[in-house]
Amino acid sequence: MTAALVAGLLAGYGIAIPVGGVGAYLVAVTARNGWRTGAGAALGVATADGVYALLAVAGGSALVPVLAPVMTPLRWASAVVLAVLAVRAGWMALAAYRTGGLASRDDGGTLTPGRAYLTFLGITTLNPMTVIYFAALILATGPSAPATPVDRTAFVLAALVASASWQLFLALGGTLLGRTLTGPRGRLGTALASSTLIVVLAVRLVVQG
Repeated sequence: MTAALVAGLLAGYGIAIPVGGVGAYLVAVTARNGWRTGAGAALGVATADGVYALLAVAGGSALVPVLAPVMTPLRWASAVVLAVLAVRAGWMALAAYRTGGLASRDDGGTLTPGRAYLTFLGITTLNPMTVIYFAALILATGPSAPATPVDRTAFVLAALVASASWQLFLALGGTLLGRTLTGPRGRLGTALASSTLIVVLAVRLVVQG
């Protein structure tokens, strides 16, 4: 069971640490809306990672050929959703700045923790590469892969905890960013910079696919 826990932690951090479009958007949302909303978003991402880890240990090798034909459409869908959210956030930040609304946390795009959770759960679920990642790791370990129900449960929970801890760390970074750049120009600059970064990462998601 210890080996399964370690493997799950390593797998969870391995999929979570590379900061892509979702991670950048998580930081931006937290900076604009505060820690509670960021935490909800972080747990949404972690939930999707946990579900995909569960699917992988339950039969990832069988899911890979099923998911392969829809990988490209889902990758495009994920990129489009991220790009639309980024452009919307940038546009609303610019409009709020012009009317003086960026002096507070509410820039017209405030999310509740519950909405943030569902939004980020949906965005992350659009990336089936996560389940293929977990499945590949499990297949690569061969005989040492988690085989018993206890080991599989330990692997999934460890992957979930690892992902959640990293996403919450990103949310904390967003909180500190929001507190540091409290002026209207600072908040506008970070909003536009994050939106630009998210769009670039979304384009790379499609190009590199």
